[in-house]
Amino acid sequence: MNYLAHLYLSYPDPELMVGNFIADAVKGDDYNDYPERIKRGILMHRAIDDFTDHHPLVLECKRYFSKEFDKYSGVLIDIYFDHLLARHFDHYSTLPLSLFASRAYEILEKYQHLFPEKSNLFYGYMIRENILENYASPEGIKRVLQGMTHRINKRFLLYESIPAFVVHERSLYELFVPFFKELELNVAHFRA
Repeated sequence: MNYLAHLYLSYPDPELMVGNFIADAVKGDDYNDYPERIKRGILMHRAIDDFTDHHPLVLECKRYFSKEFDKYSGVLIDIYFDHLLARHFDHYSTLPLSLFASRAYEILEKYQHLFPEKSNLFYGYMIRENILENYASPEGIKRVLQGMTHRINKRFLLYESIPAFVVHERSLYELFVPFFKELELNVAHFRA
């Protein structure tokens, strides 16, 4: 799962959202340097990633991309799952995606002083590109994948996975729906 799912799963708890947002930039047990609820958000993020990486439905989804994109098939699934969540956001949230995105940005801004440098840099990019809302459009996903391609081994042009996604979108969504229900149940205790 990527940023939209992590923030959605921890909403409306501001510190849980912050922890989920910065978790990739917090290594090892450095999470202990943060307030309790942010710490919990970091651990929630790690639990979401672990659950996702090992789930049989996700492993099934990866097969649509693993031949051409090798080890990046998991990254692609994270992005495409955020796209599917964004496209069908009204099935999951009572808030429209645009309102959720603006609230998430406002919450994160209040805690920006606690962000590690890597998270701070990404936050600026996320706001400029309105990533959360743009996950819903094919053009937005293409821009995200182009940006990721520039940050990884350029041998894997991640945006070239879009035609395969379009062909398999229905199948992927049919796998995403039960997976996401299980994921929501699996991490519900973090919000308690």
